[in-house]
Amino acid sequence: MQSPPANILIVDDTPANLRLLANILSKAGYVVRPARSGRIALSSAQSEPPDLILLDIMMPDMDGYEVCRHLKINETTRNIPVIFISALNDVEEKVKSFEVGGVDYIPKPFHGDEVLARVNTHLT
Repeated sequence: MQSPPANILIVDDTPANLRLLANILSKAGYVVRPARSGRIALSSAQSEPPDLILLDIMMPDMDGYEVCRHLKINETTRNIPVIFISALNDVEEKVKSFEVGGVDYIPKPFHGDEVLARVNTHLT
């Protein structure tokens, strides 16, 4: 019996980024849930924990680091792998993303093959 497709929560305040990532991932057979803010993402992840979260760093109200900290202290969501996505491509940002609990970092602009390779790695 085939296992169900992985459920991926994408968190980005930019609709174009959400559409691009959703398109890449859904074409690869993943179930995709978009969220346009950290608060929506936290609520969604707690009510129906995804298999993986793609999380933008730079967002208004609650940035990706804060969202990740909330995910990691919650019993329901602490073991969900978080891959940060960001246009910030300096070493300090990458290091901080790992310090708060991220498992990987994908720079913008996205390359479909790279996104799929990294997602697949953290789902298996």
